[in-house]
Amino acid sequence: MKQGALIFDEQTDRYDIRFDLADYYGGLHCGECFDVFTGGRWKPTRIEMNPAQEWYLVGIRAAELSGLRVRI
Repeated sequence: MKQGALIFDEQTDRYDIRFDLADYYGGLHCGECFDVFTGGRWKPTRIEMNPAQEWYLVGIRAAELSGLRVRI
């Protein structure tokens, strides 16, 4: 598994994972699964979009997704 941080790519209007300065996952799509580090532990989740066209992580409460530590 690789660890990185969630970032929002405004060109594609979707989230991506940045592993290093020039190393990216390539864009996340609805339903993609990964782990997020929150509350001192890794929790499995998936990314989805609600009817208001807002991205969210299933089972994870976060006001801002960008910067969250993830692994995939």
